[in-house]
Amino acid sequence: MAEKRNVYKIQDLGGIGEVHIADEVVAIIAGLAATEVDGVASMAGNITKELVGKLGMKNLSKGVKVAVQDDTVSVELNLNIEYGRNILETSKTVQERVKSAVENMTGLTVTEVNIHIASVDMENEKGK
Repeated sequence: MAEKRNVYKIQDLGGIGEVHIADEVVAIIAGLAATEVDGVASMAGNITKELVGKLGMKNLSKGVKVAVQDDTVSVELNLNIEYGRNILETSKTVQERVKSAVENMTGLTVTEVNIHIASVDMENEKGK
């Protein structure tokens, strides 16, 4: 059975067509932006930067929930943070990067980016 995808019209090009975007695309953009921030070990659900290439882009939406309404979107992210990182500073950077990436790539207005810290990654600490 096919999974139902929510698709939203983000632009009407006045006579030549429309632009539609799936909510999963917004989630992938948010997930990519979040994992690029120093201090983010992975998305909750163990999606690391190294696994992205192996598992494919669809898995980047794991740990991300988006709600699109009209031309606005709210984002919720579940993150694993590297041990020793300042959680507040890292979260603020993630919020800024996700907001910027989603707005620049989709034209939607991001109303909020909520961060949930799922765990602290001790992997890097073990080698010290």
